[in-house]
Amino acid sequence: MEAAIRLDKWLWFARTVKSRTLAAKLITDGHVRVNAARVVTPAHKTKPGDVLTIALERDVRVLKVLACGTRRGPFAEAQLLYEDLTPPKPVREEKRGELPQREPGAGRPTGKERRDMAKHGLA
Repeated sequence: MEAAIRLDKWLWFARTVKSRTLAAKLITDGHVRVNAARVVTPAHKTKPGDVLTIALERDVRVLKVLACGTRRGPFAEAQLLYEDLTPPKPVREEKRGELPQREPGAGRPTGKERRDMAKHGLA
């Protein structure tokens, strides 16, 4: 017989969410899929081998359940419950290290521009 655990409890054990209440809300709002099928009941049983797709606030995580777990332990212990299959985020192609430049005379003058204007008697 394969072990199974409530989905909200597993999400809490795996430290995906901070509380079981938040896990239940995430599930009932339809943000969790088990093996590509949307689940809306927190009591849905999950077992090792299931693939969970979780739409969190800022990203989507894909986790493969490796174990059910028995308690909400430290982070290192929680990482043993799943394998993270989330694809890496694409790297943005903007130039790093370059600050945006504004056209001279556009907008408010900078401190240097104000000092130069005062030095030349324009202020």
